Amino acid sequence: MVNDPLSDLIARIKNGYRAGLPEITLPWSRMKEDVVRVLVEQKMLEKSDKQKDELVIKLKYEGKTPALTDIRRVSKPGVRIYSGVKKLPRVLGGLGINILSTPKGIMADKTAKKLHVGGEIIAQVW
Repeated sequence: MVNDPLSDLIARIKNGYRAGLPEITLPWSRMKEDVVRVLVEQKMLEKSDKQKDELVIKLKYEGKTPALTDIRRVSKPGVRIYSGVKKLPRVLGGLGINILSTPKGIMADKTAKKLHVGGEIIAQVW
């Protein structure tokens, strides 16, 4: 049993890229599917499919190098990190993205700024 499914998702994505795997499989949850959807929209992952109770993620490579340099969990179960829309931190000088859980759903920081909503910073990706 996994206590923090989002940290498990992040660890599996990192390990998949380090091992050079074309795709990874993990147990499905709505939260994981929404985070992966944001990463696919931002062109950091190739695509994802839900098969029965599993989520299959196709990793994206540019040649042999991963499209995603690193992904880091910010808000953890013991320490939640919230931010208003005006105080969202910049990731790698604007080259990366924050993934936020907002009242309007899980989205990237650029989308949250357009909709003028803040929320919990789930992860940072660059």
